[in-house]
Amino acid sequence: MEETATSLSSVAMSQCLPIKEFEKQYKDRLSDFKDWDQKDHADKWILFENNLGPNLSIDEVAVTKDELYTILTNKAAKGGKGALVAIVAGTKTCEVVEVLNK
Repeated sequence: MEETATSLSSVAMSQCLPIKEFEKQYKDRLSDFKDWDQKDHADKWILFENNLGPNLSIDEVAVTKDELYTILTNKAAKGGKGALVAIVAGTKTCEVVEVLNK
């Protein structure tokens, strides 16, 4: 089994499939997106509580001029599987802490 990440667009191109249609089919049919338990609030926050650890890294990411997110990762995972703890829209401490307390 291959362990290298490959984008959906790369898979579509290698199979001579329309990229946008393949991405839509993946989201609508192949992934568990419709049943995802964080779908209702994912535009505000995502929390992977099983990835919490005693030492976290925190960073801010600007997707666009008006979209700022706070990213928290578990340092013990060293950027690998299980590293992502939370993504929170905004940078206010009280909002990030509120998500972590969930």
